[in-house]
Amino acid sequence: MEWADSDPLGPGRPDELAGVNADLAQLVAAAADLCRKPLRHGVVLTSAAGDPDCCLRLEVRDGDGQRQPEHDLELEIYRSGSSQQRSLHFTLAWLQDDAKAMLWHGSHAVWMDPSGLRCERPQDGAALEALARRLRALLVDLS
Repeated sequence: MEWADSDPLGPGRPDELAGVNADLAQLVAAAADLCRKPLRHGVVLTSAAGDPDCCLRLEVRDGDGQRQPEHDLELEIYRSGSSQQRSLHFTLAWLQDDAKAMLWHGSHAVWMDPSGLRCERPQDGAALEALARRLRALLVDLS
């Protein structure tokens, strides 16, 4: 398994993560570490080669380095809109719990239940909204 995290002493960092710039993986991991303290995040590419969207799995460890798979997330980053008005959009979903709401973040946050209907933010959803906002702010200059 390839692992890129924001901790310079963490498990090794490849120069590239299966076609995704390692800087992006480190940026995502650092943003997740900040927004979801005290959890630590590693980033693994899950999208296929040639896929226009970027799909990442955020694997979580506690402060002692023990895996916490119940906190793992799937992050999808994609562009939407006309060629002149393209903007970044994100979806964040928990990997271990299909019954939890999913966050879609475009110009604002929208939570959806498993059936795709809009719902209220879950109790632990504020950190995911903060992560999506931080990623938007960091990545908009790179797009």
